[in-house]
Amino acid sequence: MKIRIVTDSGSDLSDEETSNLGISIVPLSIRFGEEELIDRVELGADEFYERMNNSEDVPQTAAPSPGAFKTAFEECFEQGAETVICINMSSELSATIQAAETGARELSDKDIRIFDSKSVTGGLGTMVLKAAEASQNNHSVDEILTLLNDLRSKTRVYAAIDTLENLKKGGRIGNAQALLGSMLSIKPLIDVSSGIVEEAGRQRTRKKSLLWLRDKLSEFEGNMENLVVMHARAEDLDEFLNSLEGLIDQTAIRVSALGPVVASHGGPGVIGICFTLKN
Repeated sequence: MKIRIVTDSGSDLSDEETSNLGISIVPLSIRFGEEELIDRVELGADEFYERMNNSEDVPQTAAPSPGAFKTAFEECFEQGAETVICINMSSELSATIQAAETGARELSDKDIRIFDSKSVTGGLGTMVLKAAEASQNNHSVDEILTLLNDLRSKTRVYAAIDTLENLKKGGRIGNAQALLGSMLSIKPLIDVSSGIVEEAGRQRTRKKSLLWLRDKLSEFEGNMENLVVMHARAEDLDEFLNSLEGLIDQTAIRVSALGPVVASHGGPGVIGICFTLKN
């Protein structure tokens, strides 16, 4: 492929998805106390969730080094790429894209385009997949960047979380500060559609928060595509998916497990939805 796609591990794409489309993943790092481990390399999802459930330390994340991006870019060019498009999670949530930009500047003689998805997890993942598919179909750089700009403007991400503690300690609370005062007595709903964490609503019970997500999907019935249901090993995932029967074609849903990067901030039990508006 003349155009290769690079992203970070906040995209939560599976190894199968990245392998099939030639997507390169640059991993962030996860910290538990003083110990720092590279996502997907030194820390798998199973071990991460076990640690998060049993550790007193709230996991923290660290952006990749510019050198890690430079190495990924160089590998793409060595494999025959003429252009690299690097699509990263929102610059409002992570310094990852700054590291990518620095790594690209060290290869100033190469054609490297850095794109801020203004999204994360399923939203970022969808953009990466669509860009990689377009590359396989021999679309031009300009066509892929136009596609990405369109997807970015139409992507919506919502999530029901059990606690704001991880977001608070990780410094990613964004415009949802108002939720903190009553965080013990509510189940928060957040909106990350603009690339920052904003309050979307608050419910008294987990069941009501999941109904809120289902109702949010019903608001856009007939005007959405690329639906992703994200989860942090939520025990009630199947219950939520079953609640969508009759509303959503189950075969059209991409179910994606939250990896360590996003789950570190969302905490255990998160269920989220992501989709693209058709118009």
